[in-house]
Amino acid sequence: MEKDIVNIGKSVVIKGELNGSEDLTIEGHVEGTIQLREHVLTIGPNGRIKAQVFAKAVIVLGEVTGNVTASDKVDIRDNGSVDGDIVSPRVAIAEGAHFRGSVDMQRKGQPQAAKPPQPQGGQPQQQTQQSQQPQPAQRVGA
Repeated sequence: MEKDIVNIGKSVVIKGELNGSEDLTIEGHVEGTIQLREHVLTIGPNGRIKAQVFAKAVIVLGEVTGNVTASDKVDIRDNGSVDGDIVSPRVAIAEGAHFRGSVDMQRKGQPQAAKPPQPQGGQPQQQTQQSQQPQPAQRVGA
């Protein structure tokens, strides 16, 4: 059942919150919130989305208005359109695609990797060394 794909046809309009635990292809209109955090969301060529999107991967062939957050990748294909901010470690935008917004490609591990060079345990030692250095200099200068 992991390979099941649900289709929302082009005549279907959904307003509200859409949650799922399988891959989803949308050809219709969805307004609100879409959450498929462990699965792939495909916006088909006829799909029109006005929603906050949270998924493992998002493939855009239609139009998305709203912020897109993906834990794996966002792929805006030829003729696809996204008006909103993207947060994903991998982003691909095809040559014929439209995108307006910002992209945040930080991986979850990157902010943590930036912190170890400045551990709190090291700062008191530096302060101690700095406070010890001026004392001998004052004695020598006195």
